[in-house]
Amino acid sequence: MEPIKISLKDYKLFGGGANGESYDCISDPDLMLKLYFPGKIQQPLDEMMLARKVYQLGIPTPEPGEYVVTEDGRYGIRFRRIPGKVSYSRATGDHPEKVAQYAREFADMCLQLHSVHVDTTQFQNVKDRYFALLKESPFYTAEEKEKISRFIAGVPDEDTAIHGDLQYSNAIFSGDKRYFIDLGDFCYGNHLFDLGMVYLCCYLSGEDFIQETFHMKKETARKFWDSFVPEYFGPDMSLQEAEQLILPFAGLKGLIVERDTRRPMPEFRVGLTSILK
Repeated sequence: MEPIKISLKDYKLFGGGANGESYDCISDPDLMLKLYFPGKIQQPLDEMMLARKVYQLGIPTPEPGEYVVTEDGRYGIRFRRIPGKVSYSRATGDHPEKVAQYAREFADMCLQLHSVHVDTTQFQNVKDRYFALLKESPFYTAEEKEKISRFIAGVPDEDTAIHGDLQYSNAIFSGDKRYFIDLGDFCYGNHLFDLGMVYLCCYLSGEDFIQETFHMKKETARKFWDSFVPEYFGPDMSLQEAEQLILPFAGLKGLIVERDTRRPMPEFRVGLTSILK
């Protein structure tokens, strides 16, 4: 697919992340641009094609637009903008007194997402993703990799949707409408792989990281998880049981963080204690 050439003169920078930057369109406020850092060509194309398939599943996500390239050679995707949108992390940070409400709403979104059955020939199996991450990781011994691989293989299979990066910053709302965003890691498999990221962001991450990334105190993030659990799992699941269930999957998410930061992350690896003992 050939990208559409655009000029950044019509766009205003409003944010950034690990892979690139986000822009608002000046002439059309209903458009936004996700622009990848220089050198990334295939990634935005793959994400756009994936975003279209996810959108066609009926999962609430902004309508994907075109594959584009700027005059300075950067590639990206244009999306239909959601006017007045706010992420659940930003909303919680701005209104910590509503943490229970926002956690319940986010849990409801997750339950709906994890109930969507997919054509498994069209999406990647989450286990294959983790096997690949583990194989490439330089931070584990052969024995540790073998133990982690056995754990991954033993998780019951499911054919339902997984966001792949289920942070509360990747769920937004505008009025009574709710959407998932940043679905570049969308796949299918056991829902527990997804929930590991929620726990990692609420409990395993450090105070400074949570404040800088999610705009809230760690105490608030913990309250978010504590309200999320009974809404997602039901009132019979205690917080302790939920933690024991999810902790290894949160530890697995550390593989992604270690890949991106290129350094070991002991604060996340603690989640793998029960696997590596």
